[in-house]
Amino acid sequence: MLMTAQEADFGQTPSQTVGPYFAYGLTATQYGYDFDQPFDGVVALDNASGERIRLEGRVIDGDGNPIGDALVEISQPDGEGRYPQTPEEAREIGFRAFGRAGTGTDAQNRFVFHTVKPGAESPGEAPHINVIVLMRGLLLHAFTRVYFSDEAEANAKDAVLASVPAERRQTLIAERVEQGGAVSYRFDIRMQGPQETVFFDV
Repeated sequence: MLMTAQEADFGQTPSQTVGPYFAYGLTATQYGYDFDQPFDGVVALDNASGERIRLEGRVIDGDGNPIGDALVEISQPDGEGRYPQTPEEAREIGFRAFGRAGTGTDAQNRFVFHTVKPGAESPGEAPHINVIVLMRGLLLHAFTRVYFSDEAEANAKDAVLASVPAERRQTLIAERVEQGGAVSYRFDIRMQGPQETVFFDV
């Protein structure tokens, strides 16, 4: 005897989480697989315009633990506020504008990008880096921005940053650290908790 859909009770479909395949598949070389990846943590080549910096940080869960299977993508202009319009132009100016790094191969579960400090894309806009986070259990990408601690004047005039409640703006600010002539910016991405990073509805 055949049952109709109304008569059959199959129960609720089990919930599914996403991942942790993003980092392994999209940063294959980083994870030791023998096939190429189009982007990695090197955004700026030797001839790129701008101050050489290293952007590093961790993706942290609600319990304060670093997440080891997250994938972080960044996009930004070069030091003059330019995005290359073609692959040929990217090679010519030594700037790829896009980077991708997993957090699972670093002993501290950090993402690391070698880039330049971006210039402002338009008048009144503070220098910033756009960030996308993917990770286990996250059904949609999370979008945020990195602003810079040494750009206080520009940050104060930035419309996007001004739209964030004042008490939460610090979650978007990377701290500058200088050591041995090298410049790094530290930016931890907190997915939950009292210091949760501000994410944007894009």
